[in-house]
Amino acid sequence: MSDVIEIWTDGGCHGNPGPGAWAFVLRTTGAEIERSGFDPETTNNRMELTAVREALSELALHPEWSGKRIALSTDSQYVQKGITLWIHSWELSGWKTSAKKPVKNVELWQALSALARDLPISWLWVLGHAGDPMNERCDTLVQTTIASGGMRRG
Repeated sequence: MSDVIEIWTDGGCHGNPGPGAWAFVLRTTGAEIERSGFDPETTNNRMELTAVREALSELALHPEWSGKRIALSTDSQYVQKGITLWIHSWELSGWKTSAKKPVKNVELWQALSALARDLPISWLWVLGHAGDPMNERCDTLVQTTIASGGMRRG
């Protein structure tokens, strides 16, 4: 798939809120990159959003990939529906929900919107913990990062 960048993302917490982590795996011709990060006090949704933000930020470090299509898979309906359905209304309403309340995690949604705006992304939802190998890899990275308190081992 030389003309496609495949990205899988995940985020999670032990407790919600609680210590959490995000992870992504990015694959394209000649490269596979995986990253994870830790937050000592966060929410699951924040980690899901951060995983996507970090993956898209990684793309900016690789100008040679410019113009490639992106297939981004997440097991978070919050992320997938938020970026494909809800975000346009939020932007038009001054970042208010349909109930006229402030959008939660607005700074992450705004950053994600800016990063994704001009990219050819297909936003795919996958069922979590259902055997998708790359979704499982991201979950393993998240769980390992939480368990280590963000300290890389090995």
